[in-house]
Amino acid sequence: MTTEPIYARPGEGNEVAGLLLAAGGGRRLGGRPKALLEHRGRPLVEHAVRVLRDAGCAQVHVVLGASSDAVRARASLRDCVLVDNPDWEEGMGSSLRVGLASLGGTGAGAALVSLVDQPGIGVAATARVRAAYRSPSTLAAAAYEGQRGHPVLFGRDHWAGIGTTATGDRGARDYLRAHADAVTLIECGEVADAYDIDTAEDLIHLE
Repeated sequence: MTTEPIYARPGEGNEVAGLLLAAGGGRRLGGRPKALLEHRGRPLVEHAVRVLRDAGCAQVHVVLGASSDAVRARASLRDCVLVDNPDWEEGMGSSLRVGLASLGGTGAGAALVSLVDQPGIGVAATARVRAAYRSPSTLAAAAYEGQRGHPVLFGRDHWAGIGTTATGDRGARDYLRAHADAVTLIECGEVADAYDIDTAEDLIHLE
């Protein structure tokens, strides 16, 4: 794992850090890295970072994998901490592990985790989930018609447990299922569209 220099120190008093998972290689998109898909005239990763910042996350860590050098060259990500995941091909779980590890020592009480390929989830939904933070033991997630989705808020007390269970493309699903009684679901269906950009047909959602 490597990180870029932190240009702005992690925000003092800002207890929730944004964690953007943006390492995917877009296998079903013909190998086009999702972070570099164009949305509103700029790389999708920039849009996703802006959502986290506008939702109140002064500190944002971005996990890169596929074509990470190209992402650094083409996307404006100054003031983010960029984290390389050399094992990105193993799936989302590996990116979640290295992302949470990168937050160690920052003083953040929680990580608000979002995915780069969900541009339909904007500031309103992201801010709702961020506002659910109460303490480092908080677990919260956006819900869409009652079904859990992203973003997800992991209090610091849960990072180690998630790190030991996050594998493949399942991410934190197993951990959240095991701790279902502790998860606060925040309904966001009326303010966000939780589609993924996975296939060429999904590109219609990008502007």
